[in-house]
Amino acid sequence: MENLDATIITTGLPTMARDFHVAPVSMNVGITAYLLTLAVFIPLSGWMADRFGERKIFASAVLVFTIASVFCGLSRTLPHFLIARVLQGVGGSMMVPVGRLMVIRSVTKSQLLHAIAYTIWPALTAPILGPVVGGYIIHVASWPWMFFLNLPIGLVLFVVSLSIVRDSPKDAIAPLDVSGFFLVGITCLLLLLGLEQLQQSSESARGLLAICMAGVFLLLSRRHLRRSPRPLFH
Repeated sequence: MENLDATIITTGLPTMARDFHVAPVSMNVGITAYLLTLAVFIPLSGWMADRFGERKIFASAVLVFTIASVFCGLSRTLPHFLIARVLQGVGGSMMVPVGRLMVIRSVTKSQLLHAIAYTIWPALTAPILGPVVGGYIIHVASWPWMFFLNLPIGLVLFVVSLSIVRDSPKDAIAPLDVSGFFLVGITCLLLLLGLEQLQQSSESARGLLAICMAGVFLLLSRRHLRRSPRPLFH
């Protein structure tokens, strides 16, 4: 569901732009905002799962993602859609990494390769299926249904996750490495933003600058994580 949403809207952008009364190229901000939100908050997901429990974080992330999907479908202006996409990105940033973390923690070493394969194949197939599914929905219905599609899936997943997910045993939880979160988050944000800018030839200088700045913050992140007694991650 999360990986599908990253690409499903591409075929619907011209129709959405017409309804929002903006140029089609302006709709790219909906994809960019979603991906940037993922980049910033994914590094926090592991600590959140340890601090509050996988069950609570995963179920909450599913609920946030599902509600945000409804808001996306109900949006009638580009700013409203942008806010909904950011909220959707917050849910997605916790949903997928914590889901994979739950799987890895619940299997034995001999089952690990199979478990990782099962969690990776949706990420490989969903970006391919996204434009196809989006195009079909635009053809037979309208663009809001690209997002309303998540409602029944999300509600079922929310109920099932509360029913079967159990928190794994854990030791004492270290305080949040706030500096590490900001450094790594800014690194990911600048890197993704730079790559996005490089797709547009007119923005290549800004893209290269963002990637260079990402490199600087990467070195700062590495230095901090190696020296911190309780780093955000190893």
